[in-house]
Amino acid sequence: MKWKTRVTELLNIDIPIIQGGLAHLAYAELAAAVSEAGGLGQITAMSLSSPEKLREEIHKVKAKTGKTFGVNYAIGQHGRPYEDMLEVAIEEKVPVVSITGGNPAPLLKRLEGTEIKTLVLISSVRQAQKAESLGVDAVMAVGQEGGGHLGRDDVGTLVLIPRVVDSVDIPVIASGGIGDGRGMMAAMALGAEGIEMGTRFIATRECVHAHEAYKNAILKGKETDTMVIKRSLGAPARTIRTPFAEKILQMEREGAVYEDLKDYISGKRNQRYIYDGEPEEGFGWAGQVIGLIDDIPTVAELFEQMNKEACEIAGKWNRIL
Repeated sequence: MKWKTRVTELLNIDIPIIQGGLAHLAYAELAAAVSEAGGLGQITAMSLSSPEKLREEIHKVKAKTGKTFGVNYAIGQHGRPYEDMLEVAIEEKVPVVSITGGNPAPLLKRLEGTEIKTLVLISSVRQAQKAESLGVDAVMAVGQEGGGHLGRDDVGTLVLIPRVVDSVDIPVIASGGIGDGRGMMAAMALGAEGIEMGTRFIATRECVHAHEAYKNAILKGKETDTMVIKRSLGAPARTIRTPFAEKILQMEREGAVYEDLKDYISGKRNQRYIYDGEPEEGFGWAGQVIGLIDDIPTVAELFEQMNKEACEIAGKWNRIL
């Protein structure tokens, strides 16, 4: 299937699939594989320790593929300056920058006058309209099924995507609960012109930093095996149901405040599970789509399968119509 949407044209990619930022996991190996397979791979900037480390990771991607890739800036969750990290993307002429969490306005302002395409993750119509007013090139709308940090309104992808599509003129990329060709075509039917996937890419061979226990939990998990933590802090986020995540949720129920929780919800605790495979000592982000994941293919194999499924669905629609 040859894809042509405003997203493929905007990003100069072959298939309208964007790899999510994936804190502590989205590095050169995965980003290059996604881009080389025809999608948009991304590096997670704010999980790296310094601008020099980001520059090294960008060079690794450029050495592995000549295709379009991006750098993701999760500015709302790390509590550290991003300005120097953003300068690296500008200096290296990175084709795409995506922004998740926090206020994207300062980053978008700094990127004015460059040729860098900009994407912003949103979870509501209001956020989408604000992003459009700031001049972003496309929005990624995440429904409450997604993994990691979500919106506060608990609106599912099936409703959120057409609401956002009807509310803005820029391209909309669907995220949350999508992990195969069926989800991709459903998103297109709702008016999206591309999709973003996070959890599905963790369960690929090129996601080399993810511990086998983390990947196996995704394979074995059902759609009911995730849970939302940090809701009491106004920052709901979906994680795999681990004993440690259950402990966080129990603390929230008992009235714990940020100072009580900060060590439990830290990046180090996240890494304790996703890097070391310790479910009693850490947590790992994942969406409800784990119920649809039962293999660990290469990225190229995943895209081939998704294209096959999309073709079959297109054929079915033609027969129905």
